[in-house]
Amino acid sequence: MKIMGLDVGSKTVGVAISDALGWTAQGIETIAIDEESKQFGFDRVTELVENHQVEKIVVGYPKNMNNTIGPRAEAAKAYAEELEKRLKLPIILWDERLSTMQAERILLQADVSRKKRKKVIDKMAASVILQGYLDSQN
Repeated sequence: MKIMGLDVGSKTVGVAISDALGWTAQGIETIAIDEESKQFGFDRVTELVENHQVEKIVVGYPKNMNNTIGPRAEAAKAYAEELEKRLKLPIILWDERLSTMQAERILLQADVSRKKRKKVIDKMAASVILQGYLDSQN
């Protein structure tokens, strides 16, 4: 069963997909979104779900460090709820505190330039979120 991981931000959604066995996560794409014009990338997520035969989606849930729910977590939850309505798939909210910092650290260790890091950080963060979920299941 393939699982999709999403890192939902205010400008982009990072996308990762698991292998068929659910062992590894691979970042595949960053979808541009625009909150003001209500373009949230749902159509592209739907295409990717169909193309990759995804059966479950893990959405990063960015809680505050003190475990409270802030505006970004509320936005991620609303995004997950809309996806669930549209796709009729199980959606899991996954605590993603520090996932972007972990992704940044991985890219720094790989000596990726700042310009390139900016282009791939969101799909890398989606991979970190999804891999955390996959590891917890195995």
